[in-house]
Amino acid sequence: MKSELGKGDYRGIGVRKIHLDNVIGIDPDVDKNGVALLDCNTRTLTIDTLAFPDLLDYLLYLKRSSEVQQQNIIVAIEAGWMNQGNWHLKYRDNRNVAVAKGVHQGRNEQVSRIIGQMCERYGLHYEFIKPLRKCWKGKDGKITHDELAYFTGIKGRTNQEGRDAALIAWVYAGFSITIPPK
Repeated sequence: MKSELGKGDYRGIGVRKIHLDNVIGIDPDVDKNGVALLDCNTRTLTIDTLAFPDLLDYLLYLKRSSEVQQQNIIVAIEAGWMNQGNWHLKYRDNRNVAVAKGVHQGRNEQVSRIIGQMCERYGLHYEFIKPLRKCWKGKDGKITHDELAYFTGIKGRTNQEGRDAALIAWVYAGFSITIPPK
């Protein structure tokens, strides 16, 4: 069900109304979805990338687990279609490249919408959120492992989809982001 739990407080996300126990951040993709489970009480992140069927199983597992533990949970799904414009074309791209990029973007959008539909079916609170501003040191302004580890304390390896999902969950929970010194 669309979230009635309130929203975060960062970059267009409103003001939190209740305490959240867990936030699931999802960076949807056709191949592998970035998924991050944030325990808001301990600020512990679990980051993974899952194929679509595995993601659905994981969401159902987390729903049942939260019911047993009597904790609330919300799913924050990145929604690229909420951007004013989403042009990733380069000057040298020909028509075929432009079409391929558009098709890929449309497929990713559909994945995020279907994830929302499945959350609705499972009775999970969810919210589509506008993609966060790309202001990091990584390629195309994406967040790097070192930057994410600086304010979350995560250990181990992460990939870009997982880092994006972790950032979505962290920001949605309303936790502060500290940019590392240069």
